[in-house]
This record gives sequence, structure tokens and C-alpha cells, in this order.
Amino acid sequence: MSATPSPAETTASAPASATSSAPASAPASGAASTGAYAIVEASGQQFWLQPNRYLDLDRLAAEVDSTVTLESVLLVKDGSGTTLGQPYVKGASVELKVLAHRRGPKLLVYKMRPKKKTRRKNGHRQELTRVLVQSISVGGKPVA
Repeated sequence: MSATPSPAETTASAPASATSSAPASAPASGAASTGAYAIVEASGQQFWLQPNRYLDLDRLAAEVDSTVTLESVLLVKDGSGTTLGQPYVKGASVELKVLAHRRGPKLLVYKMRPKKKTRRKNGHRQELTRVLVQSISVGGKPVA
């Protein structure tokens, strides 16, 4: 009787083999497979940047299609290892291409004082700049 597996045993073993093969083929995109990235400080915030990806920063005083260089790089990871700055990595820079100037989503600010008949409604849209990460370099040599 123990030679043939029960139906519960066969269904339990089938998903385990399917899930074990799925993660092995998951990292197939170009930038994700190389694993090169940098963490930079811009607009008073820290951003995780990977090559050929875009992100929205606070409005930069730069023209569309111009190149902006960020020198405040906190961490760089490439194929050989990770370089951590104290506070910044010396000689590291990230080149960004300005794609467009945009506005963020509208945020509503509603203030009300209870029992006073005082209400104030205000909206805000943040001015943003969409940039594309062109290259990450350390000491003049491109990491990615």
C-alpha cells in the first residue's frame, strides 16, 4: 500500500517543484541582472538609481534634454563589490538626462475646527522633473 502515493501527496509535491524552478529564471532584465546601482542624495531625499531607469525629482533648474550630474553619491554597488561613502563616495557621480518637467498628483489639504464653523480647503501639486539615469561612474570609470 505504501508503494503508490496518495492523491494528496502528488498534489502537494507538484506545486513545490513548480515554485522551485520559477525564482531561478526571474532576474532576466538587463540592469537587474548586472545588479549595478547607486544611492544618491537629491532634493533632501535618498534615491536608489539604476541605469536606464527614470524617476521624478523635485524641480531642477535645467532645460529638457540637458544632462545633470549628481556628485552626492552615498553608495555604489557594481559587479566587483559595494563602495560605501563617509558620507559620500569620493570621485563618484551619476549622470541624469532631463526628460520632462511635470507636476505631481494633486493633494488636498482640508483643515476644520470643530464647533467653530471654520473650514479651509487647499490643494497642492508638486513641481517635478523626470530624469533618466544615463550612467554611474566612480573615479571617471563607468560602473554601468
